[in-house]
Amino acid sequence: MARQGGMGHDDAVNQESLERANAFLAAFAERAGPGELVELSPAEIGREIGVAEPLAAARAVRALLARRRLEAVDGSYRLLDARPIEPGEREQVARPRRSAGRRARASGAVPRDTGRTTYSQIGREVVERTIELGREVGTLRGQLRTAREEARAAREARDDSERRAAQLSARVKELEGRAEMAEANLRTLLAAAKGTGRDQAVGDTEMEAILGVLKGEQEARAEREASGS
Repeated sequence: MARQGGMGHDDAVNQESLERANAFLAAFAERAGPGELVELSPAEIGREIGVAEPLAAARAVRALLARRRLEAVDGSYRLLDARPIEPGEREQVARPRRSAGRRARASGAVPRDTGRTTYSQIGREVVERTIELGREVGTLRGQLRTAREEARAAREARDDSERRAAQLSARVKELEGRAEMAEANLRTLLAAAKGTGRDQAVGDTEMEAILGVLKGEQEARAEREASGS
């Protein structure tokens, strides 16, 4: 009996498998357009179309994957082409043969490169890419954590600088006010002393006032120097 695309052992089985695969394809096409994802398992799709056996559902979906009607993406399936599978249509994605794999492992021979992508090659590529992306994500997370810590330290330093600047500004204003008051008091005392005559002795009260003014100026000068240093 003729074989049709490796989907079964005889004509009746091939036809049944072909119809089942196309029924699955139609169910996928009802839920998504080309390029869109269907997030249902083969078993769930099978139950909806009356295929209760999980193995039969898996074989039908595998046939669609091998003929580039579907694409597996992170546990979901992307519809690539809604055209039904034609009788005798061959697979576009080669599936590894278990018997050939066992013979190759037993003999130690290197499998010949047929130029067609295999499931094992796709799996290795996916695993390597996943590992690479995981490393990149880890590096980016570390850089983000460092940047956040640096930003927090800079923010705290800025707040501390602003607080110190406000304190120094208030202190400067206070000292300036005291200096202006001392200067005004001194001018008043000098004017009063000049009006009474240069040869007249200065009384105790006036002397204490002048000394108080001079002492206040010295303290103000010392505080300005200390704040400036």
